[in-house]
Amino acid sequence: MSNADETRWKQRLGNFDTALARLDEACKKTSYTDLERAGLVKTFEFCFELSWNVLKDLLFYEGYEEKVPRSAIRRSFEVEYIDERDCELLLEALDKRNVLSRAYRKSVALDVEASIKKRYHPALRRLHAALSARARR
Repeated sequence: MSNADETRWKQRLGNFDTALARLDEACKKTSYTDLERAGLVKTFEFCFELSWNVLKDLLFYEGYEEKVPRSAIRRSFEVEYIDERDCELLLEALDKRNVLSRAYRKSVALDVEASIKKRYHPALRRLHAALSARARR
């Protein structure tokens, strides 16, 4: 593995950091207009995409070649970047992406909002903490 591979995953981690800070802010709100809720969902989507891409890049740096989110998340559990609970939450979030495209229905949008705030955001926070600690080594 090259220094460029190490640089790549750490650069992506920096982008994940920025996106997660935006998601942190969005999750602090206690109520949303429809437009703000759509912003929360889109911010979550960006953050989630960056999270699995950081994992993919780190895995590549360490000798694994995972091309799709599901395999990158599963491999990350196997090599102990994440625990079983967060692996399941991230896989659930991956599956939820299909629902996000229908978040214009109020009941679906409210369910998505609750899932992001109570389940997926904390999992992304823990992932970020673990990856940041690894980057400092």
